[in-house]
Amino acid sequence: MSAKPRFFITTAIDYPNSRPHIGTAFEKIGADVQARYRRMEGYDVHFLMGNDENTVKVAKRAAELGRAPKEYCDDMARQFQEVWRALDISFDEFVQTSEPRHFRCAGQFIQKVFESGHIYKGSYDAWYCDGCESFKTDTDAKENNGLCSIHKTPLVRRNETCYFFALSKFQDRLLKFYEDNPTFIQPEIRRNEMYALARSGLQDVNITRQGQSWGIPVPFDAEFTIWVWFDALLTYFTGIGYGTDDAQFQKWWPANIHFIGKDITRFHCTLWPAMLMAAGLEPPRVVFSHGFVYRKDDKTGETIKESKTLGNVTEPMDIITKFSSEAFRYYFMRECPFPGDGDFSWQRFTDLYNADLANNLGNLYSRVVTLVTKNYGGCLEGTAGTRPTEIQSDLGATVRQVQGHIEACQYNQALEKVWRQINDPANQFADKNEPWKLVKTDKDAAKGVLNTLAEQLRIATILLKPFLPRSSETIYRSFNFGQPWEEVSYRDVTAYPGQKEALRIVAALEGGKVKPLFPRIG
Repeated sequence: MSAKPRFFITTAIDYPNSRPHIGTAFEKIGADVQARYRRMEGYDVHFLMGNDENTVKVAKRAAELGRAPKEYCDDMARQFQEVWRALDISFDEFVQTSEPRHFRCAGQFIQKVFESGHIYKGSYDAWYCDGCESFKTDTDAKENNGLCSIHKTPLVRRNETCYFFALSKFQDRLLKFYEDNPTFIQPEIRRNEMYALARSGLQDVNITRQGQSWGIPVPFDAEFTIWVWFDALLTYFTGIGYGTDDAQFQKWWPANIHFIGKDITRFHCTLWPAMLMAAGLEPPRVVFSHGFVYRKDDKTGETIKESKTLGNVTEPMDIITKFSSEAFRYYFMRECPFPGDGDFSWQRFTDLYNADLANNLGNLYSRVVTLVTKNYGGCLEGTAGTRPTEIQSDLGATVRQVQGHIEACQYNQALEKVWRQINDPANQFADKNEPWKLVKTDKDAAKGVLNTLAEQLRIATILLKPFLPRSSETIYRSFNFGQPWEEVSYRDVTAYPGQKEALRIVAALEGGKVKPLFPRIG
């Protein structure tokens, strides 16, 4: 038996200066959909997340609260992971950059690059943004009236002795790498931006800070700590054993996809691959740069970017508590195009929840379970070994299209296709045949209709498995479909051999009724 193909996925490493907001969660859900889909398709997946803790603003926040930085970071890591688990993010590894293993990883890597001749000592004078923890050009400062274009806070002039990474030496190699690997930067709009940036001329990067006690010491000069971005990018290595477990590192590197926000594309597509080239290592296969989530005011229609710095964040747990984690996952993957920007408003969330989840999927599920239970004692006798009526023209094409959209991270298009499958063939078939009426006049005919609708639910749950892991499993396990839920994949949508036993309802019922998956919000 051949070994499973491996698939290494990472997300951006988050600043824990405050709790995660819906824009942060948007990224994690997108990565989770990809991880779950790849596992379904037979890949050995390693899904890595983490917190970026060696930052000035984290140390400042800890001081404001009267806490030691490490104590504060550990508590925030716990809070972040609580939110991710509430959203069913199936990460395999969570790295804190304040961990000893990350200190070892970063120290070994920067030493290697230094010994390879790509780091030198000098002095630096430029504009600096504390929020970004990075320097800005004079052009940036002039175009934005002395403010950071992202955080809208005043830039500060800094002059300091430092160590530089010779990024300019890698300009031609990076351009050639872009040419040879056209799918490296996605989507296309970000690829075009990075081409333009690299062609305009790359400058050497200040990769150390002086006089800071919180951070990772530079191994070849203890007077300095490693600049947070040079250190944070190496989190991807920490979680797969760089410098400590060569076999593990060789298994997983290079990453198949780095998921990041569009505001940090340049770090991942210029600095990061150049760092890897300097260390004699391969760049990742793909950097996927997703868009932002904007909060839309229901009354004015005004949209505002979710930002910790601007203090206008929406807590994921507020939405999860009012609706559910499944509703949260569905809204952001269906309503917000992953490669672009999307809007959140409470009214739109409610409308989409009621229309798609409560009315379409939830109602179809409740109808089938209730009708089979009340009218057939929970079992459709005579359905063993039969194939339900096919009510769509080309199911195989639909499955391939959904797969293509998922693999391209076009999650909203994948869900649009799945929902068309639920609404058009399934609900239209139900409305046309009206089994709730037919069961009173022709139980045999109604049995066939219900068997067909159960098959539509089986198909829908498999297609939705990466997106709605809890709800799809609940629906699937409500019937005695012959394949174990843990083993079903997209190929089973069309390759399913049919019921080995008569179709039965195995869901736990209350008074003959199934508990609503998505109670309608009034």
